[in-house]
Amino acid sequence: MPDNHREISDYLRLLFDRAVCAAEPKQCLSPHLPKPPKGRTLLVAAGKAAASMARATELAWPQFAPLTGIALTRYGHGETCERIEVIEAAHPVPDNKGFEAAQRLIAEVQELTVDDLLLCLISGGGSALLALPAPGISLEDKQSINRALLMSGAPISEMNTVRKHLSAIKGGRLAEAAYPAQVVTLGISDVPFDDPSTIASGPTVPDPTDVAQTFELLDRYNIELPESVLNHLNSNIAETPKPEDAVFDNCQFTMIARPTDMLETVVQSCKTDGHTVLSLGADIEGEASLVAAQHAALALTTKAQLVLSGGETTVTVESGKPCGRGGRNCEYLLALAVHLNGAEGIHALAADTDGIDGSEDNAGALITPDTLAQAQSAGLDARAMLQSHDAYTFFETLGDLIVTGPTRTNVNDFRAIWTG
Repeated sequence: MPDNHREISDYLRLLFDRAVCAAEPKQCLSPHLPKPPKGRTLLVAAGKAAASMARATELAWPQFAPLTGIALTRYGHGETCERIEVIEAAHPVPDNKGFEAAQRLIAEVQELTVDDLLLCLISGGGSALLALPAPGISLEDKQSINRALLMSGAPISEMNTVRKHLSAIKGGRLAEAAYPAQVVTLGISDVPFDDPSTIASGPTVPDPTDVAQTFELLDRYNIELPESVLNHLNSNIAETPKPEDAVFDNCQFTMIARPTDMLETVVQSCKTDGHTVLSLGADIEGEASLVAAQHAALALTTKAQLVLSGGETTVTVESGKPCGRGGRNCEYLLALAVHLNGAEGIHALAADTDGIDGSEDNAGALITPDTLAQAQSAGLDARAMLQSHDAYTFFETLGDLIVTGPTRTNVNDFRAIWTG
């Protein structure tokens, strides 16, 4: 059993590594691959795990069977493939590389016949990467709305409701373009409750949301609409394909990795290691600092040695107020440290399984009972830095960031609190 700060921090980091390993495509993809079709197979992969999912497919796909396609992933998340072209583009705000790749993808998909297969590999990040605005909307308009949504504190399901209705490829539009070809989608979930229509904004599945909800969300978060977007949403082409549409008659979706599976794997490993565990589940949402306050209260009262959780919190940045650097996991940990106030024996880790916390270069960070004392010695005001959303700078100064580089998978955040 760990008995000092370094051993406990190392153990928490080991748990994060186990979480990532549980969702690696090479571990979980090949059993779900379909049989090659009578015609050709076009692979379309989008998301932070796109390249690794494409490579896992290549290794398992019969050599005699045709396989071509494109894997579109975030800059730095690529992987060498032999039969699939890997393209890197911007995330979370789309750029021209993603736009051009999406144009190519939709054109190739439209050439498929009833004898062909569209093999779609979807993971978190696909919404920003599949940047193909609806007719009449410019990429610049989509970028502007995307930035505003990212700052709004909206949960991912609501962000993607808007994105789907401004896109020519998301919200079932990719399946619509592929019809009447067979469409098989393998997904890695990065969203609470594993809704296929939310992961990468559901390019191959029916969309249960509508234009009216899109207007309501844009109004709720006070998102300014360019004239082109307003015109599109008021047109007769803005509505996305629904479950009863024939374009989905030959479509199949399989979830190959879920946050719940990841968390359960880690829970069982901790029990095998001899620890008592309280699992809060993998679907936690809410403002990062508020979730941290709740978890601090639990950590101070629970009899379990470990409190584990997953999900995706949010950070709301108020317009006109100071804003530093930091993703949701660092903000959660800084708030947790403030609420724990140096409580004896409590350590914690929070990190994103994709290796990127928000838009920074770290996956997350660690805290110990000495975090606030060390910060004070370094001249850092923890509460002020929390208020200005500058958690990255806080943990960078202390040397407590977790930097993994891209993991090439994505099953949301992993949080572990060691209570002693």
